[in-house]
Amino acid sequence: MKLTHTKIAALLLAGLISAGQLFAQTQAPAPEKQTPPPGGPPRPFTVPAHETYTLKNGMQVTLVPYGNLPKVTVSLALRAGQINQPADKVGIAGLTGDLLKEGTATRTAKQAAEEAAKMGGAIEIGMGEDESSLSTDVLSEFGPSAVRLLADVAQHPVLPESELPRLKNDALRNVAIARTLPQRIAFERFRKILYPDHAYGRVLPTPETIEKLAIADVKKFYADNFGAARAHLYVAGRFDSSAIKRAIEESFQSWPAGSAFSAEPPKVEARRVLDVTDKPGAAQSTLYVGLPVPGPTSPDNIALGVANTLLGGSFGSRITSNIREQKGYTYSPSSQVSRRYHDAYWIETADVTTASTGPALKEIFAEITRLQKEAPPAAELAGIQRYISGLFVIQNSSRQALIGQLRYVDLQGLGEDYLKTYVQKVNALTPEDIRKMTAQYIQPEKMTIVVVGDKSKISEQLAPFAPAPEPAK
Repeated sequence: MKLTHTKIAALLLAGLISAGQLFAQTQAPAPEKQTPPPGGPPRPFTVPAHETYTLKNGMQVTLVPYGNLPKVTVSLALRAGQINQPADKVGIAGLTGDLLKEGTATRTAKQAAEEAAKMGGAIEIGMGEDESSLSTDVLSEFGPSAVRLLADVAQHPVLPESELPRLKNDALRNVAIARTLPQRIAFERFRKILYPDHAYGRVLPTPETIEKLAIADVKKFYADNFGAARAHLYVAGRFDSSAIKRAIEESFQSWPAGSAFSAEPPKVEARRVLDVTDKPGAAQSTLYVGLPVPGPTSPDNIALGVANTLLGGSFGSRITSNIREQKGYTYSPSSQVSRRYHDAYWIETADVTTASTGPALKEIFAEITRLQKEAPPAAELAGIQRYISGLFVIQNSSRQALIGQLRYVDLQGLGEDYLKTYVQKVNALTPEDIRKMTAQYIQPEKMTIVVVGDKSKISEQLAPFAPAPEPAK
């Protein structure tokens, strides 16, 4: 008998059923656990048809018609960044980027911002390690105007000296804050050890360096590093191609070429180092553990990335499952292959409880050693391959992401086939390939170990991880 609310009320009032009987009759049986259907085959990533050409002054242009929304992203990438900072001018790249926002010869900072806002966007300026960018995302009808605006900001900045004191004070405050954060301290120490004589190893400026920076230094950095020969304009979205091309030609053709891009990848050495920064009273220890690995142009680059994802680079990875789920040493550990221009390193980072500093390191190295010796089960690898393939396609399904991928390929000189064949190459890897990558490149005995924590409570735990003393000569 199907019990409606009306029938239930009548039966209860009549005393014909008890509350217990009612509960038994109205409870649905527990559903049986079902196995989710298997995932479908990985979808390949298709690079949208695009056009690349070069202006007479050497500036490159890439146009990517993409999507259905009436929006267009215009992004000017410049091969200039922190890698170009002299050793005694650390911070000059960021200061230059800040001053680029302060207006042009024909527009005040406020006018430039309001002009971008009327197009539905904003001007974003970022100074990276190897590249810098000036970008905006606007309504399609304003694409040509956005090109002209970015061209003006890039080519005719005022770089006003009047704003320098304010920006230097901001930089001083930001550096002071960064040097109180264990994660920033560990990152700076790790980079300094790995790249002792290279710009990549100079992460934060000193207060003294910031104080000495002058407007002449900013103008020199701009003159030395900004020019058409180092520039690549990317336009992605819905746009009128002929109108965009006219705007590009009119706005950029007279930009002087400037100096060509030139950068020497660092010469790095993998070696066991134990570096400890004392943080008395710290409730946890910050770990940075890693070593140099082959860069983006290596034929092992993709396979190494997959090995990393299985080992520590995803939420269900082995190291994460071990020290987070099973041991409870940390909340958010992660590993990655960190890449720069023709350079890379593998690193595991984690904030662990003080008492588990040594045990966490032991488990990290144990998981690496296990993967060095035993190929992962085929099912485990297949899950990682599906995860990477799906993430790659999803992450590259926006205008900005497409530009980011094209920029990466262009910077590293990987060629267009890199994106077209990435998913295919990920899924062609075998369990033995992953074991070999780990054994060949991710070697605990050669890792730099940086720890920020309470030295009085962790020194004994860290003793087993100190490098072996060098033999007497």
